[in-house]
Amino acid sequence: MSIKFTVEKNSSVLKFQQLVDAILDSISQNELKEGDMLPSVNQIMKDCKLSRDTVFKAYAELKRRGVVESVPNRGYFVTRKITKIFLFLDTFKAYKEVLYHSILNHLPKNISVDLHFHHYNINLFEKIITESVGRYTKYIVMNFDHKKVKKIIDKIPEEQLLIIDWKINGEGKSCVYQNFGETVYQSLDTHKDAISEYKRFTLFYPDFTYHPHEVVDNFERFGKDNNINYRVITTFEEFDLQEGDLYFLVSDRTLARFLDQCSEKGFEPGREVGVISYNETPMKKYVKEGITVISTDFNLMGQKAAEFILSGEAVNFEVPTTLKLRSSL
Repeated sequence: MSIKFTVEKNSSVLKFQQLVDAILDSISQNELKEGDMLPSVNQIMKDCKLSRDTVFKAYAELKRRGVVESVPNRGYFVTRKITKIFLFLDTFKAYKEVLYHSILNHLPKNISVDLHFHHYNINLFEKIITESVGRYTKYIVMNFDHKKVKKIIDKIPEEQLLIIDWKINGEGKSCVYQNFGETVYQSLDTHKDAISEYKRFTLFYPDFTYHPHEVVDNFERFGKDNNINYRVITTFEEFDLQEGDLYFLVSDRTLARFLDQCSEKGFEPGREVGVISYNETPMKKYVKEGITVISTDFNLMGQKAAEFILSGEAVNFEVPTTLKLRSSL
């Protein structure tokens, strides 16, 4: 076998993992096909300057995944085709973990998912996408509001690209997304009687958030339409809990501050103050006997993304957003 793999000595990625990734890349790009023999352990030790234990560890991981098998006295052989998927999220938060695992759980084991993060950094976003084009079968991208984003994602073949979570910059492309506007209004309107019981309804839209501004617009529209005493604040200096107030929080960092102030002031969510949090996470139904949330269904979003990966069919699907009523409201 003439194929050779590259392992970087100074990389932060473990050497055995680099070797696993290199072999998976070769299989996904058809450089190695089903039935092909992998280089011998001794050959890889020589070519990549690796220890025997490192090579064996990499091959053991590939066997565990069912990608290769060993034949006594002959060597290691590729057993099946690998499909590699590029998954590009903004940040890794609890609800993104739900999304990620939903995608994995709806895919067969011979599909490998490489997870990357852009942290809303446009230069990093462009660098990672540019370096990844041509290396993957499908690209699942969570983009953001920046004038350069559309030009960057246009580098990806349209039939291979799926925009998830936020449809912005996704016109004419396959999208599985949530609605940050009208569905927020509808969710609040469904429970307007409970909301009206509070003295004041406050949306904390912090200046550090990248949450779509549509939420603010529809929050204000809901307040005006229902003659509710409402306000929008943007800084922690303005965030001072008052008894009888209801708070709508789009960031889990602000939810943590809310719970801290409840503890300091002896307030119980759902009694002295109320709170609605944005985005469901596994823990919110247990915190303080349950935090009310407005959230899309990230399990369903992951399922629909997996369906796109498997079928390759164009999709335009809005994942429902609902309010889950718990004791904090």
